[in-house]
Amino acid sequence: MIPLRIVILALVCLIVSVRTHGSTGQEEIKKKQGQLQKIKKEIDLYEKKIKDREKKEHATLDLLDNYDRQAVLLRRLIAKMHEEERSLQQDIDSTRRSIEALTHQLAFLNQHYAHYATSVYKHGQSYDLELLLASKSLNQLLLRGEYLRRFSEQRKNDLAHIGAQRDEYEEQNDLLQRELAEQRDLIAEKGKEEATLAAKVKKRKSLLTEIRRDKRNFQKEIGRKLEAAKQMGQLIARLIEEDRARRAREEARAKESKSAPGREASPPGVADAKRGHLRWPVSQGKIVGRFGNHENPTLHTVTQNPGIDIAVAAGTSVEAVTEGEVSLISWLPSYGNLVILNHKNGIRTVYAHLSEISVNEGEKVNEGGRLGRSGEALSGPLLHFEIWKDRDKQDPEQWLRARGLSQR
Repeated sequence: MIPLRIVILALVCLIVSVRTHGSTGQEEIKKKQGQLQKIKKEIDLYEKKIKDREKKEHATLDLLDNYDRQAVLLRRLIAKMHEEERSLQQDIDSTRRSIEALTHQLAFLNQHYAHYATSVYKHGQSYDLELLLASKSLNQLLLRGEYLRRFSEQRKNDLAHIGAQRDEYEEQNDLLQRELAEQRDLIAEKGKEEATLAAKVKKRKSLLTEIRRDKRNFQKEIGRKLEAAKQMGQLIARLIEEDRARRAREEARAKESKSAPGREASPPGVADAKRGHLRWPVSQGKIVGRFGNHENPTLHTVTQNPGIDIAVAAGTSVEAVTEGEVSLISWLPSYGNLVILNHKNGIRTVYAHLSEISVNEGEKVNEGGRLGRSGEALSGPLLHFEIWKDRDKQDPEQWLRARGLSQR
């Protein structure tokens, strides 16, 4: 039979571990709830901008931009709600298993105590008296008396202590159950947000159709594209300088410690050897805008495309052309939501007009890793893709595998 003290020690260890786990879980939940509130505030901000724009002008490119940015935030909010629900459910399942284990241990102790109580009932005080009278000396008599008193008190104290701990477990489980109820309310709210998102997507399509009817918007988009291309160049330049500054700090720390800089193992990056062998960012579609200068057949204007435009159904999975790290997630007019990957060796790739983004800044991605889903530009559903080598724009078709997609 397992000694009582060992059982109690195991229970105390179990209690401490659950308390620690519960405390950590509560902190994590609060952190996630803070993130949700921050996203909601951003969504409300764009809702205000949309209403202000709609009062002034019914269909404008700026209004379309606000719809796009709000939609991405709504999708991010819904994804985080799913994540929080899964996390909380795991905590609840873990606590239930702990309470179940505690219940078995308590049953074991109750059985031990029942045997003790039965013995006392059968023998009564006469049993204890016989034990005392059988003492061979006064000292032994006193010791046996003290032992019997302590034994009885300890049994009662142990059961009372463990019973109190079980109550704590049950209170904790009640707390988690309440949190689950709150989470269910959150999921109901998520359903509302999904309905809101669906309405926004429908409204955006209607707005986009209206905007496309006015050729002045296409003329305006040309100017926006030129300005956005400049901003993209500035983003790339900033990322280059940030990388240089980071390397300088690492080298300075290495000199101070007189040791080699401790760097994490990083992907080998993209070298010229990969030119012409990179996978495509989407598995299907047509190239409708190639790298370089282009004349608009409607407006008869010449613009430069810093990358390629791939006509593909909205919602198509967009994937990394090779391994790398997410160095920036941003938004630009005419680019929409975009992701920039750093592949080392001065090579960066840009994925723009995304309706959804499924990665985070600083995250490492493998070749073929999903970055998000394609969206829709003024000219139609497409993915815009660029390759940069340091500050120089590259023709993506010279880097991608031949005959990867059909051309217009």
